[in-house]
Amino acid sequence: MRNEGGNQIVLHAPGRGRGRIHPKKFALYASFASMVMLFSGLTSAFIVRQAQGNWLEFPMPSLFYWSTVIIVASSLTLHGSFIAFKKGNQSWYRTLLVVSFFLGVGFTIAQYQAWLQMFDQGIYLNGNPSGSFIYVISGIHAAHVLGGLGALLVAIVHAFVLPFYRNPVRKLRFEMTLIYWHFVDFLWIYLLLFFLFQQPA
Repeated sequence: MRNEGGNQIVLHAPGRGRGRIHPKKFALYASFASMVMLFSGLTSAFIVRQAQGNWLEFPMPSLFYWSTVIIVASSLTLHGSFIAFKKGNQSWYRTLLVVSFFLGVGFTIAQYQAWLQMFDQGIYLNGNPSGSFIYVISGIHAAHVLGGLGALLVAIVHAFVLPFYRNPVRKLRFEMTLIYWHFVDFLWIYLLLFFLFQQPA
């Protein structure tokens, strides 16, 4: 234990079995596999249904591009927060964590506004299958982002309420949140590119 800038920091020596994957982290990776299967199934169904005809082509909402910038920025700030946490820089750890949360909120708002753009174009959830697939796929992804926001909110509570502990348990919890956030970030980039590549040249 030591004090840095008036903040109490508790350090723990690394344990044994460093090369092993923690069971909780393994469970997280397993959940990623199920998510990949889910979205692979949805995008495959998208392709099959598109080939059957009666498929309305329309431009992607411009806010989908802005939301992509926002979620990439949130991944960068959250990674910076994790680095600050490991270095014991409590100020940047807290600041970047809060910024990441609000960027995540901004992403979900941008997605909602993108759906409104589609609605204004006459693209409805219960309308042509092309629009229905976009709503459903992006909506399911947004639900996973909301789950990540919940984890970020818990991390913020820990950052501002609990003492600044850098023990293995807290580090693992933060690292798993970071990995999950990066995953939903890359997942959205994949989905957006998929939507774009399926449009006619």
